[in-house]
Amino acid sequence: MDLERVRRFVSKDNGLVSVATTRDDGSVQASVVNAGVLDHPVTGAPVVGLVAQGSSAKLRHLRKRPLATVTFRAGWEWVTVEGTAELAGPDDALDGVDAERLRLLLRDVFTAAGGTHDDFDEYDRVMAAERRTAVLLTPTRVYGVGG
Repeated sequence: MDLERVRRFVSKDNGLVSVATTRDDGSVQASVVNAGVLDHPVTGAPVVGLVAQGSSAKLRHLRKRPLATVTFRAGWEWVTVEGTAELAGPDDALDGVDAERLRLLLRDVFTAAGGTHDDFDEYDRVMAAERRTAVLLTPTRVYGVGG
């Protein structure tokens, strides 16, 4: 799926998205995070990436049901990506991503979402302390209004 349309939305509102996952009872859990488009660290294919805290509900849900929906919004324009999620983190090994590649991947996701940081060593320390995990969403559907 072409994610260029999605990539344009990142700068419109700081990569701010709503992300939805599915609870055990089938209901939807949603939260707001920053996300962006980047190349998958193993396949090189474009994916939507976001970073989740190690103890978050979204990670618990994605470990059981690796499907998610993210919606980027800017004014009255929006674009939604539905897809399959892969996790890469200290508690979620992804083949081809070792500890050093994970450190860099978390930075890559952050910058793809429009983030900047004055001290990436401190960023790395916080990501490790919070057991942050990269969520990589391979799209199955992309749709929306505008963009």
